Amino acid sequence: MTAPTQCPVNHGTIPVLDDDPFSPEILENPVPFQKRMREAGPVVFLSKYNVHAMGGYEDLSSAVANWQGLSSGSGVGLNEPWRARGLLQMDPPEHDAPREVLQEILSSRALRAMKDNCLERAGTLIDEILQGTTSGQQIEIDGHGQIGSVFPVNFFPDASGIDETDRENLVPYADHIFNALGPTNDLVKKGECKAAEYQEWATAKCQRDSLKPVGFGADIWAAADRGEILHEHAPLLTRSLLSAGVDTTVYGISGMLYAFASHPEQWDALRANPGLARVAFDESLRWESPVQQIFRKTTAEVNFGGSTIPAESRVMLCFAAANRDPRRWENPDKFDLTRDPSGHLSFGMGMHQCVGQHAARLQAASLLEKLIPRVKSIELAAPIGRQHNNTLRGLKSVPLRLTLA
Repeated sequence: MTAPTQCPVNHGTIPVLDDDPFSPEILENPVPFQKRMREAGPVVFLSKYNVHAMGGYEDLSSAVANWQGLSSGSGVGLNEPWRARGLLQMDPPEHDAPREVLQEILSSRALRAMKDNCLERAGTLIDEILQGTTSGQQIEIDGHGQIGSVFPVNFFPDASGIDETDRENLVPYADHIFNALGPTNDLVKKGECKAAEYQEWATAKCQRDSLKPVGFGADIWAAADRGEILHEHAPLLTRSLLSAGVDTTVYGISGMLYAFASHPEQWDALRANPGLARVAFDESLRWESPVQQIFRKTTAEVNFGGSTIPAESRVMLCFAAANRDPRRWENPDKFDLTRDPSGHLSFGMGMHQCVGQHAARLQAASLLEKLIPRVKSIELAAPIGRQHNNTLRGLKSVPLRLTLA
């Protein structure tokens, strides 16, 4: 890392950073780099990849909403798309009908009908983990391995109507999809050996004949039969629920448990006021953003904060940096249930805001509802382990020590 210099583009008005945001060192701890990026200016130029980047909350919020100037249609990765495009890589008018269909299928109203089932599943999982324990006892578990990586991998595919076979493919399949949005580094190369196999598996799972008659997948195909979307979009939209909805929720729930373990006084606050459960999940998403950044491409010259980005430029939008911007959040590096985290960018913003956010919130709320009465305190039992990914901020282990109520 070197000190910012000035980009030769645009008469030297944009600072240049030589950092590699996809290096192992920054993937392990991206917070210092994201701080440097915010402080350097509203727009910076990343010389390693010849792209612009943004990390300040105010300008980034404007950029995310500006789909006309910053297009998703050319892909949301560093490079041009290498596979069939899903909803996130569409712009209006192509984007509109598929978006409306998914919004209706995954609406908060539709998810409310699944609440009892989700709570039952959460209760069963927690019962299995705490089986044979007594009040006051301390036990050690892996919050990621036993909760975060288990619950979404079963709940969301079941809700989508995906059959039970080979679900162990879900996380590595999505992991490679998100890795491929970055440069062709060792993380991408590691996943390439099985990428075609996972792609074939996911495509087959999302065909009409492979889906159960009830579920999100069947609802998507029914919308195609009604003429609301093209039939060719039905498997793509169903598959997007797996690639975009599973890994992000896995890391969101694991990150929430890590947040409580590293700020144990916040677990006390939640137990004293269980109504803070939704705030807790959203604050954890702000503090430990599962999706770190995506890319867009400028369709014309655009200006943010006095910095001009040329047309046909790739721009990295760093949600995680914006979610810890001290100009927007007081004491942003602290996980704090007294703050209002609404407005965080972990689900995006505008027309590309995550359509699966209600499903993620339902899963997190259900787990908290079952944990609160049974767990008096949560603390870290050992250092966490990080799962490196070019797009996601992930965990591979969250050693927890639970004291039972």
